[in-house]
Amino acid sequence: MTGTPREDGSAEQSFTQGELRRWRAAGFGREEATAWREAGVTDPGDARLWATAAATPATVTAWQRAGMTPADAVRWHELGVAPHDAARRHLAGERPRRVRWLARLVTPEPELPDPAVTQALRRLLRAGVPAAVARAYADAGWDGDEALEWARRRVDQGDARLFRTLGFTAAEAAALGRPALEVMAAWWGAVPLAEVAAWCAAGLTPEEASAQRGAGVTAEQAAVLRALSSFGADEALPPPGT
Repeated sequence: MTGTPREDGSAEQSFTQGELRRWRAAGFGREEATAWREAGVTDPGDARLWATAAATPATVTAWQRAGMTPADAVRWHELGVAPHDAARRHLAGERPRRVRWLARLVTPEPELPDPAVTQALRRLLRAGVPAAVARAYADAGWDGDEALEWARRRVDQGDARLFRTLGFTAAEAAALGRPALEVMAAWWGAVPLAEVAAWCAAGLTPEEASAQRGAGVTAEQAAVLRALSSFGADEALPPPGT
């Protein structure tokens, strides 16, 4: 069964008829809606709030990188605080408040972010990854596509790098629910590091894996158990935007 026909040729930025109606009801034409979605804003109501805060698809990154909600941005804007200053204050834990005009004058304009960082951030936001999680991956230098499965499962980006080095998939790492260093420490010396993911994802403890390996069971046989395990099921994914 095929889905609702799309109105343009882009797999990621295309619209269903219902989606386009929602954007039009919010006051956006197709081109504007596409620009907002490419900027990582997928909800027309959020786009209206960003626009109220004087953000555009080209400038909204300053707010997004700070993990701010559109409502936060509107409040800071109403108080006359510039986006880059508001973003800095938000990251420091401040809530929207009036800022003395002299303090505004001495706040330097930020350097423009690396385009690769912006691209990764927007790729993750379009996929429904929360801004704070997306920012951590983007700022750490992850490619958006490379980070997607890890970020969608809310795996800490530092843990993700180590889990990936050990051979775990994003779903397996999320199912473990433990820090990567803790997992590595538990398995240290039990089996070779290159085999940790296969034995662990097969459902064995380090002690069991060591005993099985000593009895002649190979990592390839453990990999069969790994493939049959429940780790990696898509059900482990949180709903978009949570």
